[in-house]
Amino acid sequence: MNTLKVGDKVPDFTTTDQDGNSVSLSDFKGKKLVVFFYPRANTPGCTAEACNLRDHYAELQSAGYSLLGVSADTEKKQKNFATKFDFPFPLLADTDHTVINAFGVWGPKKFMGREFDGIHRKTFLIDGEGVVERVIDKVKTKDHAAQILN
Repeated sequence: MNTLKVGDKVPDFTTTDQDGNSVSLSDFKGKKLVVFFYPRANTPGCTAEACNLRDHYAELQSAGYSLLGVSADTEKKQKNFATKFDFPFPLLADTDHTVINAFGVWGPKKFMGREFDGIHRKTFLIDGEGVVERVIDKVKTKDHAAQILN
């Protein structure tokens, strides 16, 4: 797992969001972008994290950030998740791991004594030139917007 670090240029990517729209890194040229990776739609931690970002969306926007949520869920699962919780930002359905691999967030994880490969919950703050400004490794799911804004 070769995770992007501060100062790395994010490789351009294109995938689809929950509505089947094409989304590329280049769509955000000149804008500050928050890309948050979460293991699975509609699970407790991921829901807490995305809802916290939703609840503070106006503050994040006034700080100049656009948001993209990413997991390996299908468009249908992302759509259900987005609709159920009324998320104002796109959720990318990265089923083929294009974005996940570009950022290097797939790798071995431990959960309840089992080891398996999965998505690491990480958030990347990217400047208008597509360069990583900050990486949040220890995401506080219930207080994630504050971590980004600090």
